[in-house]
Amino acid sequence: MTHVAIVGGGPAGLSAALFASKNGLDATVFDTDETWMHKAHLFNYLGVGSIGGDAFMSVARQQVDDFGVDRRQGEEVTGVAADGDGFTVTTADDEYGADYLVLATGADRSLAEDLGCETDEDGVVSVGVEMETSVDDAYATGAMVRAEEWQAVISAGDGAAAALNILTKEKGDHYHDFDVPADATEAFGGMVDDDA
Repeated sequence: MTHVAIVGGGPAGLSAALFASKNGLDATVFDTDETWMHKAHLFNYLGVGSIGGDAFMSVARQQVDDFGVDRRQGEEVTGVAADGDGFTVTTADDEYGADYLVLATGADRSLAEDLGCETDEDGVVSVGVEMETSVDDAYATGAMVRAEEWQAVISAGDGAAAALNILTKEKGDHYHDFDVPADATEAFGGMVDDDA
């Protein structure tokens, strides 16, 4: 099965993991829990009136867990490398192979630099709208690709864009993840309020 390794468990990383796993890819998230969300309170996240960062993270983690993401909580990534056949992700505990790599480490661009990703004059990682870096099949998201636009909702969108591009490469055409009420009813056994 196609494997997507995601380094970082904030909104961008968890969004990428959710979209990948929900659509049949094997996703592993390495999360040291250093997300800025623990200092946040969200009033500007579309669809959410008000939620504390810790509560948001709890809900987001539960959501990816429910979709079968392999979440390596507390396992710090110490290195990433392109190995000609994908990527090797190294932690203090082990090495993991992956077909695709999503970097979601906030403003910490060190792993992207180690991988050889191109940056712009501001030092941010260069990506297109699909979030792919200059290294094939490696993606960068959130604060590492933006000089100042560090918002949870933007980061989550970046993670989703990366996952959708990976899904397009794997499944062909332009892959879409668009649910309808029947999908939710099927997934959650009829326990969904379509009017909510």
